[in-house]
Amino acid sequence: MLRFVIRRIYYGVFVLLGVITLVFFLFNILPGDPARMMLGQRADMTSVDAINRELGLDAPAYMQYLRFLNDLSPVSIHNIETPESLWYPDSAKYAPFVELSSIGKTQIILKKPYLRRSYQSKRKVSEILAQAFPNTMLLATVSMGFAVIVSIFIGILTAIHKDSFFDRASLFVSVLGMSLPSFFAAILMAWLFAYVLADYTGLRMFGSLYTVDDFGRGEYLDLKNIILPAITLGIRPLAIIIELTRSSMLEVLSQDYIRTARSKGLTERRVIYRHGLRNALNPIVTTVSGWFASLMAGAVFVEYIFDWKGIGVVIVDGLEKYDFPVVMGAVLFIAVLLVIINIFVDIIYAWLDPRVKLT
Repeated sequence: MLRFVIRRIYYGVFVLLGVITLVFFLFNILPGDPARMMLGQRADMTSVDAINRELGLDAPAYMQYLRFLNDLSPVSIHNIETPESLWYPDSAKYAPFVELSSIGKTQIILKKPYLRRSYQSKRKVSEILAQAFPNTMLLATVSMGFAVIVSIFIGILTAIHKDSFFDRASLFVSVLGMSLPSFFAAILMAWLFAYVLADYTGLRMFGSLYTVDDFGRGEYLDLKNIILPAITLGIRPLAIIIELTRSSMLEVLSQDYIRTARSKGLTERRVIYRHGLRNALNPIVTTVSGWFASLMAGAVFVEYIFDWKGIGVVIVDGLEKYDFPVVMGAVLFIAVLLVIINIFVDIIYAWLDPRVKLT
């Protein structure tokens, strides 16, 4: 098991290196002057040049890339001779850190990855993401929990009652859910429950009774704030998992060992849940993990429409303001999440199906 995990981490590091390289060069060819974003369009050239030197933007692209890698690496190399150097281990950037080795002018330290600072707020990007991530995690967990529980239950029923009215009705609902874009579903849900049914729900999209806390923005978390965005975000994975559970269960229930289990006199419930569902879960786990990673990454449109202060809103704000460090940090954070979730999914595969080898 340990060898398997190490191998997956090894592959994950190379994936992350590719993402880092792509993100760095992509955002470095985009239009926009960070110095003028920080100082304003009327800033004089002397101030602009000073900011560019401070950020290291006057250095060649390859030097900026190496410094970017050094900032992101938990183990980094620094020059301790010149405090004005961009390679100096500035405590304002890297603290807290632990010195691992020091050879002459070179110091090797162990630190948290440094994702730079926001051009607009001057806050560390890591602090911005740390503030937004719990909200996104809560929304994604509730959405995925709702989708998995409801969809697996319905998928099992449709497999048992194949070609019934319930089966056809669930197929119609699934196709409708899969074809409904998240941003349109969010607008539709907000319009329906906060405008058409406002007198019954207590939510107000327009008028004096509207409060900013209705759609998730507020000083505290409340159950009513998460219901609409969670259901909206869970519609598409719910529709997909229903059909996947149905097809996987139908395939498993046609196998010889299921007929053998029934011939031994096992109850139908035991056959379905003990022998059928467990062997049908592999493709479902793949889908659930992929969707959960996507939701954890931040459902941008849903969070933005419901004003749910998660990573999605952070990304939109960063793109609107050309705040590249924030967007780059969010993208890299998403990549790390995907790699970690994929490793856990591979381990779950082996637990669900002994035929899967940890290689």
